[in-house]
Amino acid sequence: MPPVENTAVVEEPRKYDYDLIVVGGGSGGLAASKRAADLGAKVAVFDFVKPTPIGTTWGLGGTCVNVGCVPKKLMHHGALLKQHINDAKSYGWKVGEKETHVWGELVEKVQNHIGSQNFGFRVSLREKSVQYHNAYATFVDQHTVNAVDKRGREKTYTSENFIIAVGMRPNYPDIPGAKEYAITSDDIFSLGYAPGKTVVVGASYISLECGGFLKGLGFDVTIMVRSILLRGFDQECAERVGDYMKEEGIEFMRGFVPTKITQIEPGTPPKLKIEAKNTKTGEMVEIECNTVLFAIGRTACTESLNLEKIGVQVNPKTAKIVVSEAEQSSVENIYAIGDVIEGKLELTPVAIQAGQLLANRLFGNSATLMDYVNVPTTVFTPLEYGCCGYSEEEAREKFGKDNIDVFHNLFQPLEWVVSEKPGACYAKLVCKIDDNRIVGYHVVAPNAGEMTQGFALALRLGAKKEDFDALNGIHPTNAEVFTMLDITKSSGKELVASGCGGGA
Repeated sequence: MPPVENTAVVEEPRKYDYDLIVVGGGSGGLAASKRAADLGAKVAVFDFVKPTPIGTTWGLGGTCVNVGCVPKKLMHHGALLKQHINDAKSYGWKVGEKETHVWGELVEKVQNHIGSQNFGFRVSLREKSVQYHNAYATFVDQHTVNAVDKRGREKTYTSENFIIAVGMRPNYPDIPGAKEYAITSDDIFSLGYAPGKTVVVGASYISLECGGFLKGLGFDVTIMVRSILLRGFDQECAERVGDYMKEEGIEFMRGFVPTKITQIEPGTPPKLKIEAKNTKTGEMVEIECNTVLFAIGRTACTESLNLEKIGVQVNPKTAKIVVSEAEQSSVENIYAIGDVIEGKLELTPVAIQAGQLLANRLFGNSATLMDYVNVPTTVFTPLEYGCCGYSEEEAREKFGKDNIDVFHNLFQPLEWVVSEKPGACYAKLVCKIDDNRIVGYHVVAPNAGEMTQGFALALRLGAKKEDFDALNGIHPTNAEVFTMLDITKSSGKELVASGCGGGA
């Protein structure tokens, strides 16, 4: 009897250990790794958190989950509850004359939630057969990384493709006492004691958000600002955010930079002294406080990856990786996503979507690229600021100052009427004159994030001003103001806040 022919397909051995190695376990890296695994790729994730100068560290999930969006939003909500308690009194609720806040209880709840998410990420990677390595990976060549774990053990791994998604970490100024006595947003959400009187240094959204919720939780807050608020955002809206925060009792020191921090007394919290200088007048001031929080920008975590050795182009000023529109670096098999790439938005949902789209292109025969323009975002300050598309300044620069008009108005939320809350909210649509298309949406109001998410779809689909005008408003809501904006900046007409979200 003739022998039976073996028709089984023999797979060729893999040339590399993995089809894809993702360096960085934040939101973008996790999204890319799981999508690649779904598409049949053999994937590994390397993630290692270097402690902050005061020793803070965290688990899998990156900045957003551990020391960014998630704990920030929870503490922001905790601060808003104090406003709601005050409002409740105007609505007939009988509450205690003096409410107290226990910092430690909030921190514990926040950290418990973060811990559950850290665990959930590890489980989801395991379910997707993505190998997770709690180790610091650096490049040996374009297909090899050397990984060192927390015990100092080293091992090399190879991969056909790499995605760098290491994110960014906060900057410290080069002044005496900065790293010894100050903290950053990497520390505040797990701080083991109430921060007390706090000086927040910086004018970024991180600075204003942290200063905002700390004030709302009952702490004395001063924000030290070198120049403008919320650089890169619409400046008219940025100043309205700042004005509202001043009404809430936050002190702004405009034009000052810190020069030295010293500890007067140790403790939890300690007693500190921060010295500062006015950049225009040279005036020197000293402030005694308990906590100094730096929010003066962030630097991409690329310095120790050996990228120069393998030819990956990095902007020396920002430490960010230069990539193509397809997130490809100067080395063809090495890609980058998220905060670490040059010239793109530093937002968690952007990193997630970019990572998923990149995995689709690498392993799913897709050609779809990430849209980095029509991206909604919100600054979670005491009065939130939501936006999508171009700021007024950017639109005038890109499309021509004579080709832009702005429809805007002030409005008073109906909920503020009974509590007689001072101030006003603001709505703005930036419109191209030649085709009437809306290229910028901006709102400074409670729940701005929820409003912005829906309206962002209109911008993405190319909505025109007449589309907004034809939309029926939901009355009485804040969002309905965008269906009836009829005052243009070019008209010079004075803005007067109307009630009921801009309605009758």
